[in-house]
Amino acid sequence: MKMALITDAWLPQVNGVVTTLLELQRALTLQGHQVDVIHPAQFKTRPCPGYAGIDLAIRPKRALWAMLDALQPEVVHIATEGPLGWAARSYCLKHGLAFTTAFHTKFPEILNAAVRIPLSWGYALFRHFHKPSSGVMVPTEGVLRMLQGRGFKNLRAWTHGVDTQMFEFRDNARLYPPAGELVRPVSLFVGRVSYEKNIEAFLKLDVPGTKIVCGVGPLEQSLKARYPAVRWLGILARDELAKVYAAADVFVFPSHADTFGLVLLEAMACGTPAAAFPVDGPREVLGQDNPDTMGGASGGAMHADLQLAFHAALKTPRSEARARALTFSWPQATAAFLGYLVPARQGTIPQPMDATLNSVTRLT
Repeated sequence: MKMALITDAWLPQVNGVVTTLLELQRALTLQGHQVDVIHPAQFKTRPCPGYAGIDLAIRPKRALWAMLDALQPEVVHIATEGPLGWAARSYCLKHGLAFTTAFHTKFPEILNAAVRIPLSWGYALFRHFHKPSSGVMVPTEGVLRMLQGRGFKNLRAWTHGVDTQMFEFRDNARLYPPAGELVRPVSLFVGRVSYEKNIEAFLKLDVPGTKIVCGVGPLEQSLKARYPAVRWLGILARDELAKVYAAADVFVFPSHADTFGLVLLEAMACGTPAAAFPVDGPREVLGQDNPDTMGGASGGAMHADLQLAFHAALKTPRSEARARALTFSWPQATAAFLGYLVPARQGTIPQPMDATLNSVTRLT
């Protein structure tokens, strides 16, 4: 199968969407599929306002159309709703090609928090973007139900996986010398240091031990000044990050906006239990259905009071966190992804198919 994967999130960006797409590309390639990724580094870019380190393609339509003309893909998957996503969408509609899309990030919530754009406006734009898609891949059942309630169609539940070899199990929290002497328990946050991650809910926790933050972002400097006792490690290579996960006693995930939370799985694969709010991503990863209690979660704890979740997670056996992570595999996620793809052109069957906001649109 020859596939065009169009994404506004790609290296050198470091986030869950990029990691997911890299793992997907690797898994598909190992199965013998040809995956041609169209990403921002192939175009003239400018920084996304308010998001240093995230570059967006500027008016990519003509160049992207030429790429797709040359590729003649058998299937098209549009992973993001940014400038490249809109340009690819217009190409497919112009040429009568079927395509699939994905809903990775609750951008309407982020826009609402950042610049007070009403949620109804943001979701109306995204509903318009995804309307012609033959399948909108959504990482959790909770997000799927939310989107159904907002009028989205053709939704497909597509959970993700974790590399359990890179993020290997440690039955006891290990030392991580680059962080210096760590008073235990060690609590860890990994992610972008920005408002949508709700990181201050973690930094404000009145809990014993040492707090570590891995990540960078627009709030980094101000938060460093306000929380000098926190160990700020910046961005780390994934093999180094695995060592940090293994050094922590609890992984704290304070976000309300993430649709999944791949970092949860990475930490749990290393044996580090997770503490989170009972929202869509953690509910999928930790498996808790009742948001009013901490019972039923596997591999950690969730509660509306993050401090209570922290202390409950601290009591969770590391073996339980690892066991829960093992239920999420990339082979299963890749097989589901392949099953949702559609032939771009009517009457063609990709082989092997069954092997297992106005400002944004102006940029296109």
